[in-house]
Amino acid sequence: MGFGRKRKVVPFRTAGELDAMAAAGAVVGAALVAVRKAAKPGVSTLELDQVAEAVIRDAGAVPSFLGYHGFTGSICSSVNDRVVHGIPSATEILAEGDLVSIDCGAILDGWHGDSAWTFGVGELAAADVDLSDATRLSMEAGIAAMLPDNRLTDVSHAIETGTREAERVHGRHYGIVDGYGGHAIGREMHMDPFLPNEGEPGKGPRLVVGSVLAIEPMLTLGTYETEVLDDKWTVVTTDGSRAAHWEHTVAVTEDGPRILTPRPE
Repeated sequence: MGFGRKRKVVPFRTAGELDAMAAAGAVVGAALVAVRKAAKPGVSTLELDQVAEAVIRDAGAVPSFLGYHGFTGSICSSVNDRVVHGIPSATEILAEGDLVSIDCGAILDGWHGDSAWTFGVGELAAADVDLSDATRLSMEAGIAAMLPDNRLTDVSHAIETGTREAERVHGRHYGIVDGYGGHAIGREMHMDPFLPNEGEPGKGPRLVVGSVLAIEPMLTLGTYETEVLDDKWTVVTTDGSRAAHWEHTVAVTEDGPRILTPRPE
């Protein structure tokens, strides 16, 4: 779908609105940190979901994922070959060596925060450590391209370039998951434009001071191809390879990119 005349700039917010979004984002960051702390062998992904929901509600915020098009969790918990949108379950029990991607969103005072990260349960295989690291580095490359007067696909191209650079450093191939990516965000979670995680630079709407995007690369140790399970949500790699997912909500400012989903140390 072409952007055409519909939108020449990526949606932007005032400084005060960015502060409000950062308050929502800080709740998400706190929830992610709490989930990671709770993620131990023998713990179910439903228990992780309950931890996140408690943090969000205790902060006076609302989980944005819960009930979203019928989704039953406050987080997406995507373990090993699950890429995104995994449904928390009492029967999915974490084990040593699992690679866990947690995506979380919260609404505070009408503003949305959206963030994800990948971590291991206990000791991870070297390939999984590299995979998560490569995904984080790709996200950081995308964040660095959140500059005034850049175009949307300058961010996409930066993410892709970050992936290729990580491949060179790690001596591995990574699949860039096809068809999924980031998005504008504000008083709704998913807003146009869609942000691909690869592509040629210099296309799409312009970034201006106050523009906000959720930047979220998803990489695999194998294929770029995925399928959706019968639950209509869970996205898995078609070859069973493991996947990682990192995401921050980020604003363009006069002083450089601002991460609106900070995590407590």
